[in-house]
Amino acid sequence: MNTVDELIAILEHPRLKMMACLDQIDVNRQVYSLWTIREVLAHLSGWDDAAVGFMKSILANETPLTPAADGIDVYNALSVAVRAEMDYDQVRQQFIEVRVELLALLKQIPEEKLTTEYILPWGEPGTVVDIVHIYGPHEEEHVESLQELLDSLS
Repeated sequence: MNTVDELIAILEHPRLKMMACLDQIDVNRQVYSLWTIREVLAHLSGWDDAAVGFMKSILANETPLTPAADGIDVYNALSVAVRAEMDYDQVRQQFIEVRVELLALLKQIPEEKLTTEYILPWGEPGTVVDIVHIYGPHEEEHVESLQELLDSLS
């Protein structure tokens, strides 16, 4: 397995578990105090959007933007707010599509750029590898929350 395949696996493993949870959970159930599953998906989609922009910049040899430079909480709120008018099915579809785009871009990034340091979407220095090693476990944390919720309901 090469580095890109390993990075893809890090992103796909929690995503498969998330998709399994989505098939079991009531879309109106509160997951966190202010978020239903729709908001969780909007939040994760927002971070995938940021990674898509980051990777497109790298592929174009441009300086990546920092959409979350005002803070992670501000960006999280914005990611949910921009999808507020979307229904659950639209948010879920976007959640799927933006990840497909992210994985396609990841496959295009030259090996040497995977470990080149850039400014990440939240304003800190890091690499493509760093983003993947943050995003995979981040989604896994949300999967664990959903699994705990599902376990409590059974």
